[in-house]
Amino acid sequence: MRITNLDTVVVDFYRTNLIFVRLSTDEGYTGVAEATLEGQEHAVLGAVAILADAVRGKDPTRITQTIYELNRDAYWRGGPVTMTALSALEMAMWDLSAKALGVPVHQLLGGQVRDRVRAYANGWFSGARTPEEFAQAAVETVAQGFRGLKWDPFEAADLTLTPRDLHRMLEPVAAVREAVGDEVELFIEGHGRFDVPTAIRVARNLEQFQPVFFEEPCPPDGIDALLEIRSKSPVAIAAGERWFGRSAFVPVLERNAVDYVQPDVTHAGGLSELMFISTLAAAHYIPFAPHNPSGPLSTAATLQLGATLTNFRYLEIMATDVPWRSEISNEALHLTDEGDILIPDGIGLGIDLNLDAIAEHPYTPHPMRIFSDTIADIRPPDARSYFNLNPAPIR
Repeated sequence: MRITNLDTVVVDFYRTNLIFVRLSTDEGYTGVAEATLEGQEHAVLGAVAILADAVRGKDPTRITQTIYELNRDAYWRGGPVTMTALSALEMAMWDLSAKALGVPVHQLLGGQVRDRVRAYANGWFSGARTPEEFAQAAVETVAQGFRGLKWDPFEAADLTLTPRDLHRMLEPVAAVREAVGDEVELFIEGHGRFDVPTAIRVARNLEQFQPVFFEEPCPPDGIDALLEIRSKSPVAIAAGERWFGRSAFVPVLERNAVDYVQPDVTHAGGLSELMFISTLAAAHYIPFAPHNPSGPLSTAATLQLGATLTNFRYLEIMATDVPWRSEISNEALHLTDEGDILIPDGIGLGIDLNLDAIAEHPYTPHPMRIFSDTIADIRPPDARSYFNLNPAPIR
């Protein structure tokens, strides 16, 4: 079996565009994966086109060899664009290999250790402005089945905050905690906003709300800063969504700079690389909570890891999404009343794309908005749940 083509399709997804990669072969098997990189779609499409020329004619089941040689032969290595393209190729090769054998990807990764993973919701707060609106949205999301809620309450903060602004920004956190009670877990996102003293001050003010973690409190390129924040923070620190490959995670774990590690399967190297990073984290007794705010294929790949990694702790997932999410693929996620997502048992990654539905939502430019107060509008006004709220029978 040989690779004949590696191509892409793009679909507008309100705040970004999803990029899907399709790996085709001379025996009719096709592997699919996701190469979404917010605001850098054109660059990723170019990087995938370069890979297409490099892999044409290769055996799609020789995953380790192919990815090693592509890394070895590249003069410019790493970075979000190159690693996103490589990650997608690697995931598509796993999907195709598993399809050829008629098994789920997780069976090739070592088999299942669990049939469900604990999820926390992102995007549930879209459109909320006041503490009362955040509290109402939180109650509605918990009623949907989620037992964990994440959001960034810090608006357009840049490095520092006045005491008055911090107090105002924490009012929705207090309102949400009061509305949902102590049994629902809260996760606070920082998006790398703060300098060291501000991040420490924010963390100390967050302690009263007992969040599971404070995510990315400082810019992602400052390990010393992260270590200093963690040493003085009364709440756990999480980071890793903007690190690429094992070489970025080794010094962080060696220096105990984080309490939770958050690589993204779409950016950090694919399934094999995340398994390696998980093993590194496990050696330091650090739980694995991968970044996953993307589309159906990124979620499907992350769930395959959730099935097989013993230190996999949390799945990040969007609570609602664009109305056409349920139309562009056969994604079928089951959210239990206990707040868990069941591991799908489909062949490969379990996702087939509907190209006709995708074509109805072509590429639309979406600039990144991390330092804009419109970041709260993370989903459109007509966003809806895409979960099957009647869980499939337990296998």
